[in-house]
Amino acid sequence: MKKKKIVAIYTGNRAEYGLQYPIIKAISKHPDLEYRLIVSGAHLQNNFGKTKKEIENDGFKIHSEVKLDMPDDNLISTATAIGSGILRLSQVLKKMKPDIFVVYADRFEGFSALITSTQMGIPTVHLEGGDITEGGALDDMVRHSMTKLAHIHFTTNDDAKKRIIKMGEEPWRVKTVGFPTIDLIEDKYYATPAALVKKYGISLDKPIVLFTQHSIPTEIEDTLKQIRPSIKACTVLAQKGFQVILTYPNNDAGGQRIIKELEKLKKKNLPNIFVIPSLGRYNYHGVLNLCGNVTGGACVGNSSSGIKETPPLKCAFINIGRRQQGRLRAKNVIDVGYNTNQIVTAVEKSTYDKKFIRQCQTCKNPYGEGKSGKKVADFLAKLKIDLKLIQKKMTY
Repeated sequence: MKKKKIVAIYTGNRAEYGLQYPIIKAISKHPDLEYRLIVSGAHLQNNFGKTKKEIENDGFKIHSEVKLDMPDDNLISTATAIGSGILRLSQVLKKMKPDIFVVYADRFEGFSALITSTQMGIPTVHLEGGDITEGGALDDMVRHSMTKLAHIHFTTNDDAKKRIIKMGEEPWRVKTVGFPTIDLIEDKYYATPAALVKKYGISLDKPIVLFTQHSIPTEIEDTLKQIRPSIKACTVLAQKGFQVILTYPNNDAGGQRIIKELEKLKKKNLPNIFVIPSLGRYNYHGVLNLCGNVTGGACVGNSSSGIKETPPLKCAFINIGRRQQGRLRAKNVIDVGYNTNQIVTAVEKSTYDKKFIRQCQTCKNPYGEGKSGKKVADFLAKLKIDLKLIQKKMTY
């Protein structure tokens, strides 16, 4: 009987897991693969919604938990987290002995994991490399560093693939598979309008704003200056009859400062304001579907999910500030500054301007059309693990 390849998959935060879900699912169902799921970072933190429960509710077995040390809300703690992750994950991988290790994107949790696996000689797969984000979130530095360490690269678009090859990676190591979360959207695997009404008490008769704004680590001292105009815009929109759902940011340095502002807003008990730590992927996509196809409204903030996950759901994205500067995007995006009036005007345009609404409904999605999970699983099942894979060459 043919031995299955053991594929260890690492996830360190809610957004990343939502993107990985189709891949974990495809690997778990593949006859030649066996998964081992390692959960870390914000998944294990109560103040970020402890999203480990979402993973368990999806039916996946968690094989190991790796706690990261983040004593404070600053960049020193980010470095501490990376170091603690390396020390603890190395012991997990030593016992687990996976044939392949899979890491996603551009965050410090994944960076820590990828350093560990590559330095242990474990064939490592990196997803979503080659993208560009020039907005000060450290993403580019981390993402491109991960690319140079990883052995196999799955990209979401052909521009990213070309960029990785120009970085000196051998072309056979790079494959465009599209954006994994589109698998779920194409399958309509998200909460129904009725389920969302029952769960959150929202109405289908009023437009919805789904708001998430993260901190920018290189501009951490400006975090409050950046979030307060946005929260003010949310209160103005609520007064105008919009239902505004505000979710917590991720656990980047500065995130705790944003959470405190959101909690202050929550305590005011304002009509049409809903502060929810984490919707989870299933409900998040369900709300985007409401904005794009049912109630009208928009996704607002500076999350990459607004850039990449709104086009297939025909939802407008109001992009605040510089964090997503340089990202490949569709024509459903309106860029605004940290300015209350600009944000309110853009949301109203996305809700009432018929020409822009048509633009959102017909825009081309640059991140593929689904089936990413199957593409990744099939590739890994056929991947030959040998010295050619481990010993990388610089082609440039």
